[in-house]
Amino acid sequence: MRSLPLIVVLLALASAYGFWDKKRSGKINVKADDRHLVRSSEIGSDLGEHATILQFSSAFCTPCRATRSTLSSVVSHYPKIRHVEVDAESNLELVRRLDIRQTPTTLFLNAEGKEIARAVGAPKRDQVVNAIENLARV
Repeated sequence: MRSLPLIVVLLALASAYGFWDKKRSGKINVKADDRHLVRSSEIGSDLGEHATILQFSSAFCTPCRATRSTLSSVVSHYPKIRHVEVDAESNLELVRRLDIRQTPTTLFLNAEGKEIARAVGAPKRDQVVNAIENLARV
């Protein structure tokens, strides 16, 4: 019976962490960081004429597939914006430089390749559309 309070506390802490992580995951954070400038040579693709959505994925990442589908679907309506997917495991130097800590991580880059916003986790469609609209204002 002495272990019951410990179990209750651990379950409460685990639940709190789960709710916090779910709320945080996929949220797009706007940031201005001059260190995070991406060149087309680093990602193996040209940058978009107006903007680029750069997705870092890994081979066995299920949320990465959902993110790819969402981003491709949204970007198809914006001809001057390009969606580029990069394998995080094959590009460790870039991953370290850009401080990518988990997959999927999506960077929203302006036409010059400067990071304007970032989503860690799988963003929702409306969040992606809002981020793209904000890129148009930058």
